[in-house]
Amino acid sequence: MKKRIKKIALIGIIIFLLMQFYQPARNVSYKQVSSSNFTEAYKVPKNVETTLRTSCYDCHSNNTNYPLYSYLQPIRFFMDGHINDGKKELNFNEFGSYSKRKQENKLDRIVKEIKGNEMPLSSYTLIHKNAILSNSQKEEIINWINTLNKDE
Repeated sequence: MKKRIKKIALIGIIIFLLMQFYQPARNVSYKQVSSSNFTEAYKVPKNVETTLRTSCYDCHSNNTNYPLYSYLQPIRFFMDGHINDGKKELNFNEFGSYSKRKQENKLDRIVKEIKGNEMPLSSYTLIHKNAILSNSQKEEIINWINTLNKDE
């Protein structure tokens, strides 16, 4: 029985080590800020932009700041799933290329997600404590988006 457990453990370690060789492309774009970027499409106040970059951009842009643990599989696989899902839902780097209607819908959705405490994800803020939105940060973002909606 002991021999069998050792064999299973050894196979598990080998599989884990082999998984480390799979390192998919990273979500990093070295392009300059394009005209379709959110901050180019709207005059975003600096405090709101800083909050969005800290709390949202890792999953909702073309540039993720990868922590050291992202080199470990299966953690990286899990992260890539969140990043890909996040970018499909909202990509701040491509926001200006959305239709006006889609932009308005995305802005409304941002407000709903923040009010419902659904974003940023708790699995993200568990490790990234600086991404947790304070009540004042939430209020700043929501108020700014609401002023955009009134201007139209």
